[in-house]
Amino acid sequence: IPAVKLIEKVGVLNLIDFARTIGIDTWEDTSRFGLSLSLGGGEVTMTDMAEAYSVLANQGIRTNLTPLKRVTDASKTDLDIAVPESEQVIDPAYSYIVSDILSDNQARASAFGYGSKLEIPGYKVAVKTGTTDSKKDNWTIGYTPDYLVVVWVGNNDGRPMNPYLTSGVTGAAPIWNRVMQYLLDEKGQKKKDWYERPSNIVMKTCYGKNETFISGTENSVPCVAPTPNPELVKKEDEHKNP
Repeated sequence: IPAVKLIEKVGVLNLIDFARTIGIDTWEDTSRFGLSLSLGGGEVTMTDMAEAYSVLANQGIRTNLTPLKRVTDASKTDLDIAVPESEQVIDPAYSYIVSDILSDNQARASAFGYGSKLEIPGYKVAVKTGTTDSKKDNWTIGYTPDYLVVVWVGNNDGRPMNPYLTSGVTGAAPIWNRVMQYLLDEKGQKKKDWYERPSNIVMKTCYGKNETFISGTENSVPCVAPTPNPELVKKEDEHKNP
């Protein structure tokens, strides 16, 4: 509901324009889209999703994708190739806040539980799932300051998958988890490595935990701690102290 209300206020066409700015190039016929776009009502390619999420992973900088990292001639001499263009398209503070939200295991516990395939033990990782109503598409996309992994699961002919096997954590998430775990362990990223907090980000205790705000907005919302859900508290304790 908040996502639908936000796109209604911002405007569908404005959202599409912004999406193009961060790398979504598949929404060509704008007349096809309405408020459902905020809930996944527009198909995208994996490369578009990788480019869009890389803006968050690169602290607001968009870098065009390239399939070539290095080209050599027969004598193994490096040849000059075009370097992908980069551009700061959103304020680093905005990407920092979204990354902070997407890395909050406690916040998603009510939906996915503790210790799900969206967690990489010992590391802080931002991650998001997505599943179409018909179970035709199942996504998991996650990143750290060093790596971004996009996983799509589905049938090549577009047929819906078995609904009992393709939820947000049983389809793409296990694959994503194994790939990300391998990258982080084998490539040697420091376990506590995370983004440096931008100067215009402030912290405030809100709802019983530290939250991030753009400086000047921290007092625009009430921050009264709600009554804890006893069942969730119990599960969190069991997760921390098995």
